[in-house]
Amino acid sequence: MFNHSLVMLATCVAASFGAAHAQVRTPSVEEFTNAALPDHGVWLEDVDLSHMVASEGQTVARKAINGKQLTIKGIVYPHGVGTRGPTELNVALNGSATRFTTLVGIDDRGRHGGVLRFEIFVDGKRASESGPMKFGDPPKVLDVDLSKARNMRLAVLTDTTDVEKWDNANWIGAFFTLKPGTNKRPISYAEPHPPAPIIHSAKDERPAIHSARQVGATPKKPFLFLVAATGRGPLKFAAANLPAGLRLDEATGIISGAIQEAGTTTVTLTVTGQRGSTSSEVTIVAGPRKLAQTPPMGWNSWNAWGTAVDADKVRAAADAMVSSGLAAHGYAYINIDDAWEGKRDATGEIQTNEKFPDMKALADYVHSKGLKLGIYSSPGPLTCGKYEGSYKHEQQDARTFAKWGIDYLKYDWCSYGDIVKNDKSLEALQKPYKIMSAALESTDRDVVFSLCQYGMGKVWEWGKAVGGQVWRTTGDITDTWPSMMGIGFGQAGHEAHAGPGAWNDPDMLIVGKVGWGPALHPTRLAPHEQLTHITLWSLLAAPLLIGCDMTALDKFTLDLLTNDEVIAVDQDPLGKAASRVDQTQTADGTTQVWSRPLHDGTIAVGLFNTGSAPTKISATWAKLGITGKQPVRDLWRGKDLGVRSDVFTATVLKHSVVFVKIGAPKKSGAN
Repeated sequence: MFNHSLVMLATCVAASFGAAHAQVRTPSVEEFTNAALPDHGVWLEDVDLSHMVASEGQTVARKAINGKQLTIKGIVYPHGVGTRGPTELNVALNGSATRFTTLVGIDDRGRHGGVLRFEIFVDGKRASESGPMKFGDPPKVLDVDLSKARNMRLAVLTDTTDVEKWDNANWIGAFFTLKPGTNKRPISYAEPHPPAPIIHSAKDERPAIHSARQVGATPKKPFLFLVAATGRGPLKFAAANLPAGLRLDEATGIISGAIQEAGTTTVTLTVTGQRGSTSSEVTIVAGPRKLAQTPPMGWNSWNAWGTAVDADKVRAAADAMVSSGLAAHGYAYINIDDAWEGKRDATGEIQTNEKFPDMKALADYVHSKGLKLGIYSSPGPLTCGKYEGSYKHEQQDARTFAKWGIDYLKYDWCSYGDIVKNDKSLEALQKPYKIMSAALESTDRDVVFSLCQYGMGKVWEWGKAVGGQVWRTTGDITDTWPSMMGIGFGQAGHEAHAGPGAWNDPDMLIVGKVGWGPALHPTRLAPHEQLTHITLWSLLAAPLLIGCDMTALDKFTLDLLTNDEVIAVDQDPLGKAASRVDQTQTADGTTQVWSRPLHDGTIAVGLFNTGSAPTKISATWAKLGITGKQPVRDLWRGKDLGVRSDVFTATVLKHSVVFVKIGAPKKSGAN
């Protein structure tokens, strides 16, 4: 990965810019403008760039990431590689090169306000760095000695978690100087990863209840709740102390009806199967703005199908949610993203397009399974996919959504930016969400309101005040390590604003087969990176919205998504999100310790390694705020690790995590 401040080495390219056998020196910035390839030189752009893992987009030779000319400070450069945000490229040198030289900086078409750092690693050690760079800064020269090197890594890092500020980064005129007479060339490669971790796969035939321990609702509005339970069936469900107006279907476990009065009620659920019975409590909180007492769990169509979504794919996702067992582990929402919209009729009422012939029938189908249906719109005239938005039709659309039976609305900023392009005030950011929130609340239906505006104006500080239950804190995630790592670990500091009915959303999950439609591919996250992804989202108390093709779930993905001990951390009713309590810089990354207090007095702790080599990481009792001897349990392996005093230490593989619960529960639960 690349660094920040230019460490000017006194040496550079031997045949610098055509001057064969000249004294070794570092070229000036000006020499890159019309640079000719030096003797024995190879452009970086002529190396296979398919292995350059960018946070967004595909890098191409001699172009910026947006496909335009490489330009910095008004100067157009003919050679180089453009990328965006966190990026890395690994190159095997095979003893072929003596030096690598490049100019680095932010492209003139960036202007996202981000701060990037360019770094070069040689055989795992940082060899050169640019220091922090932002739009408008002059470019810098990086130059490293490769005469004894085996491998090199180029990287762009960012200090921000806001992907809207992951600016366009350029490697200008970058080239290798080869040893005279060599017949070898630098070759890029995909960095090897450890084998997939062995994680716990629960196939217990004994009944177990996995429902959230707390659920919210508004009196007089339809209530729907599926008791999430596993075990050898057929299962029979019972509930004691249900509030007036609710009823339980003992064969399906679906609780429906409408709560009549505001208040808090503790309901005892019992599930009986062929291998016994079990009971658990759920607290129903009824009142205004009490939705999403725990982070929403379910599926969203975008990361799989993009604008290729249709009603058949949504039905298939609902079917798979049940048949795969995900619904039995607490996943409830089936959310349609963009591309369902048609035109408006003569009265202004929004219509569906030909891919969704009957939205009400689709909602009824999803509800029949005990699941909930979500939908998507924008406060602007058009959605991100250029479909009809809700601008000036907010009340009308809210009534239509309620009429159809919608339970969740993702409201995406999109073209609303054109409406307020000259107004950057906080009031302008909040206004469209206040309008839609009031419209939703005025209907006869509970609709979870998800604010999708990419973290602008520190939405985590005011999202709840404008009526949201969920708010995106970042731009769109992609299925790469730089994107997931930058977004996930960038949530540090947001935890103070999370809690029941108010959740930070670092975007949807990128495990399984994704592709943004219509062509899909297995996630580009390595298995251990996926482990990090789900662990971190659970610690963050983030919504767990699956983004893959639900009909093509492999065993590893299913095991990741159905680990009940991990899900229980995400869904913990205390609702306190994790904080980063320790961080240490390594040669090419960091080790981090994140800690989350749980309702039973225990602590969920993640030990993360973002570097490329196995590393020992310690979580000390002093940093965790505990004392004495404490039991430790590995949540992914479902294994007790014994009692520790003062510290827990584990060896963590590259890009991986060890996820543990520390402490003895104050009281044992019925699950």
